[in-house]
Amino acid sequence: MELVCPLCNNLEEYTMECPMCKENMMDEGPIVNYLDDYSPYLPKDITQLVDGAEHDKCVHLFRCKGCNYDKRVEIKRIKI
Repeated sequence: MELVCPLCNNLEEYTMECPMCKENMMDEGPIVNYLDDYSPYLPKDITQLVDGAEHDKCVHLFRCKGCNYDKRVEIKRIKI
């Protein structure tokens, strides 16, 4: 069995309300995709080492479409 992020693999949806303006925040993807130009193309076993999260978590960036507020959210990986 393998641990995978349910958001990265479109297995689940996660919604959250912006604490500033109460609009819906959108998932902008895993934070490791924003580290440099090549990070979205690196193997997951490499990028998991640099996001600062535990091995069973994937850190996603959520951004408010209303006020542009952003927040990092740890998503628990699931076994498939």
